[in-house]
Amino acid sequence: MKYYIIAGEASGDLHGSNLMKGIKLADQQAEFRFFGGDLMEREGGYLVCHYRKMAFMGFFDVLANIRTIAGNMTLCKKDIKRFCPDVLILIDYPGFNLKIAEYAHKNGIKVFYYIAPKVWAWKKSRVKKLKSFVDKLFVIFPFEVDFFREHDLQVEYFGNPLKDAIWQYRESEAGNSKMFAGDSDERPVVALLAGSRTSEIKHCLPEMVKAAASFPSCRFIVAGVPSVDSKIYEEILDGTGMMVVMNQTYSLLDNSNAAIVTSGTATLETALFNVPQTVIYKVGTLTYHLGRLFVKIKFFSLVNIIAGREIVKEILQKDLAMRIREELSIILSDSGYRDRMLTDYREISEKLGEHGVSERIAVRMVELLSAEK
Repeated sequence: MKYYIIAGEASGDLHGSNLMKGIKLADQQAEFRFFGGDLMEREGGYLVCHYRKMAFMGFFDVLANIRTIAGNMTLCKKDIKRFCPDVLILIDYPGFNLKIAEYAHKNGIKVFYYIAPKVWAWKKSRVKKLKSFVDKLFVIFPFEVDFFREHDLQVEYFGNPLKDAIWQYRESEAGNSKMFAGDSDERPVVALLAGSRTSEIKHCLPEMVKAAASFPSCRFIVAGVPSVDSKIYEEILDGTGMMVVMNQTYSLLDNSNAAIVTSGTATLETALFNVPQTVIYKVGTLTYHLGRLFVKIKFFSLVNIIAGREIVKEILQKDLAMRIREELSIILSDSGYRDRMLTDYREISEKLGEHGVSERIAVRMVELLSAEK
């Protein structure tokens, strides 16, 4: 069968590639075309557009790149029509993907949505679009099942695919070696995960750097992501002596004593690596005030949302450097505090199921499609 997949950022590329692996096991004649990245490209098929051309975030970032976004949308619709897939599989990235879902639905193409938009946090109006244009929703958080079923959506949950990504890392050569073996610097490592988009990094990393200056007994290392120009990191870190390790986030977490993390998927990855963390977020002032009007959730980090209570400290928008210093001091000095956080992490891990998630979802997708042949 023919599969068209759309992933608009690095995390979607990771999960899309693992889904493709599972689909190929269940359907040996699978053909793929996709918007995604290097990981998906390695699985075969044809990469139509790389996510680097799509990763825009926030009102002003989107506005500044509106022509590029419109061009990507036109390209995608034309390519879907030309390929005529058996199914369109959308991975997160709702601003773009919901419009493509509408187009596919109107053209009689079955639509599966994998990693649902976070409509439980904001833009609940998108639920109507999901009901209208999506045939099956595959969610990755346990609490999403009840939420979407209450809105009469066809939803299934098989666990969280981060379990697959981390299991693969553990089984790999990288997961069995020490990142800093032979390094003479024996200070405890604090990982800085500043986000996957340029705008996030520009807002959050400088605050992390300011806070780090108060901890000369620690070694602060930045997790660089391939979707961001390395010059962005160089400009922010100039004169600090801090190291950036590109595309080695899991290895860094595996060798870290603590972490400062920009809110997003990385908070959950950090928890699954059992690294005590504090979670931060900062955006432009106008974007922040607009967000407060629409975002109606108690917590903004995935760790706390899944737990339903505060497990990690969340620091938002104001006085970040000072508040990061205060929280990091507690994490590094209070063993009881660290131990409680790690115990709570185990609860999170259990809720997310066992590895093999991507394959289970892929098999289910193929079953649903085959039943209609």
